[in-house]
Amino acid sequence: MSELKVLTMGEAMAMFIADEPGSLEDCLSYKRSVAGAETNVAIGLSRLGIRTAWMSKVGNDSFGRMIMKTLTTEGVDVSNILVDELNPTGFQLKSKVEKGDPVVEYFRKNSSASKISLEDFPLEQLPLTQHLHLTGIPPAISGSFRDLSWQVLNHLKQKDVTISFDPNLRPTLWSNEREMINVVNQFAEKADWLLPGIQEGEILTGYSNKEDIASYYLERGVKLVVIKLGEEGAYLATENERKQVPGFTVTKVVDTVGAGDGFAVGVISALLEGLSYEEAVVRGNAIGAKAVMSSGDHEGFPNMVELEHFMKKGVLQS
Repeated sequence: MSELKVLTMGEAMAMFIADEPGSLEDCLSYKRSVAGAETNVAIGLSRLGIRTAWMSKVGNDSFGRMIMKTLTTEGVDVSNILVDELNPTGFQLKSKVEKGDPVVEYFRKNSSASKISLEDFPLEQLPLTQHLHLTGIPPAISGSFRDLSWQVLNHLKQKDVTISFDPNLRPTLWSNEREMINVVNQFAEKADWLLPGIQEGEILTGYSNKEDIASYYLERGVKLVVIKLGEEGAYLATENERKQVPGFTVTKVVDTVGAGDGFAVGVISALLEGLSYEEAVVRGNAIGAKAVMSSGDHEGFPNMVELEHFMKKGVLQS
């Protein structure tokens, strides 16, 4: 078996995507899929040939089995997934839209993932990995998942494992905005590679422009800050380099959910391959662009052949 390169952890849910545009209460039929920021990243990396493991809990139910089956089919390592006999797998409903962002309703209270604790995953039994990818979602789901995430982060950082962090702010999961900002920034400042959206950066730092947001985190020890700017591409900043990298032209926006996870797939995969920061951001922009042109959270993520073809044929924003 090939060496594990990336470990990620979070909550996966069954996702029901409306077949027709309109309100969720009027929708009669849905397409079922898997949702979860970290599972999206795991699937995307696996499609690019990077052995990735996802660590979590699912319920002993059809949703949990569907998630396990999907990840296994995608080549994601599922050996660090526990089955919870008492608590169910969460699910969500997502509307179909002609433009803009879809409406998403979550049904995740007391889910199996929310019950994860350090007792489930002792630090000394964590799989060996080169890289850890985290988001701000597990710390928001429950106090026990927050504690586990923090312990895993610090344990692996001491072992010189590189860390990427996507804030992925979910205000409705937090008791208040101040707690969200404080906790998410604690994680963000531990990262080697930080991947916030511009609006997330504004909320977390209080600064309104990308240069100041990047400086805020660089001054706190982050090595690379990449700020996602939507159709304008992304802004990368390190101690010695600052540059805005244009995005790829999108012919039609179908579904914006998952674009940030696709971006993370591009950046992480490229950096693990030894590409430059700019090359990594270009790849992130490419996968993000492909993601928004497909329905579903990860369905548009490419394999390496598809990615190389898109990057050769794709048109950069002027």
